[in-house]
Amino acid sequence: MHGGASTGWLLMALCAVSGAYCLLRTRTGTPQERRTARSEALMGFGMAAMAVPAAVLSPPAWSWAVYAVLFGAAALRALRPALRGGHHLHHLVGSLAMVYMAVAMAPAVARSGGGGHAGHGA
Repeated sequence: MHGGASTGWLLMALCAVSGAYCLLRTRTGTPQERRTARSEALMGFGMAAMAVPAAVLSPPAWSWAVYAVLFGAAALRALRPALRGGHHLHHLVGSLAMVYMAVAMAPAVARSGGGGHAGHGA
């Protein structure tokens, strides 16, 4: 994330609130609506975790692999509904984008021993 720590905290808070709202939506609606809300909550909380400013919390070197596996599984889960109808294609694209971001963290983690933000410099 480029920018100051306050920007990182605001982005993290926005993503966490979005995830919490989607989690609340899982209590009502049809089974398909609840499934969609769970997918969106996972995405919101994952983005919040990735947006934590590196000065506060440097994730372990293996964190990128956990993110990649988690969102890879979410992408596989989103594949069937996306192929049946284009309406949920954004879940597949979003999950694949999260996998890409997690894998992009790997070189920075390997170089610095810190989080994916460490490769950005000060």
